[in-house]
Amino acid sequence: MAMTKEQKAAEVEVLVDRLQNASTIYLTNYSGLSVDQVTKLRGRFREAGVEYSVVKNTLLKRAMDEVGGYEELYDSLSGPTAVAFTEDPSGPARVIKKFLSEMKLEIPSLKGAHVEGAVYDETALEALAKLKSKTEILGEIISLLQSPINNIVGGLQAQGSNLVGAIKTIAEREEA
Repeated sequence: MAMTKEQKAAEVEVLVDRLQNASTIYLTNYSGLSVDQVTKLRGRFREAGVEYSVVKNTLLKRAMDEVGGYEELYDSLSGPTAVAFTEDPSGPARVIKKFLSEMKLEIPSLKGAHVEGAVYDETALEALAKLKSKTEILGEIISLLQSPINNIVGGLQAQGSNLVGAIKTIAEREEA
């Protein structure tokens, strides 16, 4: 059944909101998946905190026009398209890779991705899967910042115990 103008406008509004609230979007081709496979894929995306939905290319393009900055992805808007919206730049790629591996499939395939302003083409799935999440990057930064402090504290503690040992040795000699 065809959508009315009001339904299309409402869908564009939803897509605009999703685009504005997600730092990362992946465009995928799901054509050829069975209903069961799509259901499993959606479940895996949901577990990873990723919104995944099938969209009409024309409505998504309208929403992208409204938000701006997605022009490089327009060529990817052909054929069946499902979009993954998330804050985790590598989350959808990891889900897709694992799904492809476990199900021994070649679809879904990446059509393109927009990750915090950077655009990736259909060949970038491996590179995207290796990206670190913000949480992982923050953890590494904190670890790097703590490392010098831990070294200083360890050095001071070692010097203190050496000093205590030297004082004990001197005191023992004077008593003898």
